[in-house]
Amino acid sequence: MSSSICLRCLKRSLVPIELSLPPNAAQRAAFSTSPSLSANPPKKKGVVGKPIARAGKTLKLAKNKRVSTVRPPAPGERKALRKRVVLSNTNALEVHGLQDLTTDNVDGAKVRELQGKVVGLGNDTVDALRALEAFKPTQGWSLFRRPASLVRKETVELAELLQAIKESNGHQVEQRVVYGERVSGKSVLLLQGMAMAYLKGWVVVHYPEAKDITIAHTSYQPVKTADGETIYIQPHYTAQLLGNIARANHGLLSSMRLSKQHKLPVPVQANISLARFAELGANDTELAWPVWQALWSELTAPSQPEKEGLQRPPVFLGMDGIDYAMRDSAYLDGEAQQVHAHDLALIRDFSNFLSGKANLPNGGMVLAATSSSNRPSAPTLDHCLSRNHAEAHLQSLLSARDRLREQATAANSAAELDIIELDELLTTLPPSLADQLNNFWRRIMSGQRDNVPLKNIRAICDSFQPELPRWDPYLAIDQRVADVMNSVKVQKLQGLSKEEARGVMEYYAQSGMLRNTVTEGLVSEKWTLAGNGIIGELEKGTVRARF
Repeated sequence: MSSSICLRCLKRSLVPIELSLPPNAAQRAAFSTSPSLSANPPKKKGVVGKPIARAGKTLKLAKNKRVSTVRPPAPGERKALRKRVVLSNTNALEVHGLQDLTTDNVDGAKVRELQGKVVGLGNDTVDALRALEAFKPTQGWSLFRRPASLVRKETVELAELLQAIKESNGHQVEQRVVYGERVSGKSVLLLQGMAMAYLKGWVVVHYPEAKDITIAHTSYQPVKTADGETIYIQPHYTAQLLGNIARANHGLLSSMRLSKQHKLPVPVQANISLARFAELGANDTELAWPVWQALWSELTAPSQPEKEGLQRPPVFLGMDGIDYAMRDSAYLDGEAQQVHAHDLALIRDFSNFLSGKANLPNGGMVLAATSSSNRPSAPTLDHCLSRNHAEAHLQSLLSARDRLREQATAANSAAELDIIELDELLTTLPPSLADQLNNFWRRIMSGQRDNVPLKNIRAICDSFQPELPRWDPYLAIDQRVADVMNSVKVQKLQGLSKEEARGVMEYYAQSGMLRNTVTEGLVSEKWTLAGNGIIGELEKGTVRARF
């Protein structure tokens, strides 16, 4: 019995467990409750081929390739387009009765009668000014029928100064720098000076932009002077200046001939005219610098009117954007150090005439204008301009102080003093002196209110010693610039008066550029919005306005 049971148990143990289950039982892993894992890894997706194109027409788009069909700009073409000056607008109306600036009315007394009016420029004058590159692309010449400009108070002063120089028979030379706010008319005032000098029969020389000379955009080379100094000449720009001088002063220079023997690389005819001589240097860059030196030697020679061709008229020398000429230039010397602008030969010649180191024996004027639209940093020039401007008004302030002291000596009480002159003087002084005068005026007003003794008023006058602007000791001064600007007169150009603003607005209306009726209310409104008559802002708010 026991043996049969053992055999039966042994037989059952040999049967697989899976087979012992009923057929409809759920399959499961033996001795485990986790799901079974696939032994084979997932298959990678195969590369799918491009679908077979359908038969028939299909849309095929080519790549967006931009093909330029125009020719590239020629060398210098873009610069010529950028500096192109348009002096006429055929859509503008012709202003009837517009008086031109001529040789008959260019005298100081006659120009004063034209103050507040717009005067035109004759064709010959326009051609000369265009040759000198006096017109700027940013100015509003293209808005009107023909070139014309406003005769303002500063224009009258400039005309009277030119007349005084002419009457001095070559014994007077004026050096002046014009500065002021942006679009206040500095370049146009320089243009008016050149136009009046041309009509008076002067030789006009103009540096169109000091920036073009100093930004390292033209060729240069070092040369040794007779003193052993190293300066840098610019042959191509010098040739360009000679060409401008020859075209602008052709009629005058054609009547003058050489009076000296000059050392030149090529032989030159002894009695050649100065116009032909200048063209010789303009056509050959190798001769440009020797011809430039010889031409200035001829223009600054003493005049001999009794001999034919040896008369020498006064010279008008102008430069725009002088800020670039009063700092380091962008040129480099042999040691890769910046070259100072006064080491450039062209700038060096102008600075010598501006400072008075080089003389104009036949008289003339050296007039320069600063730039406020694209102005570099020139701290020494800024200080010299403010100091010289304050120095020009210092004497008027001291005279007003002395007159007030005389009143305090003769009056019986402080209430009798008349200080209206000090109040009027506040509006004309530069800011540095106006602040000092304001403090002085307040002390006098306080003394009048308290009816202090007159000896106290005299003591206040004695203690008032106005000072000129001082240099900031924490900045490095450019001594070369300071020496040039030491004795140069400066003129600050401010806004127009309301009478002058009305005159130019009437010209705008007659040209068809201003559609409004010019009334006192409109003039006051535009004058105020233009920063008390800044002519560039006045033009922008009237003829350039877009609605």
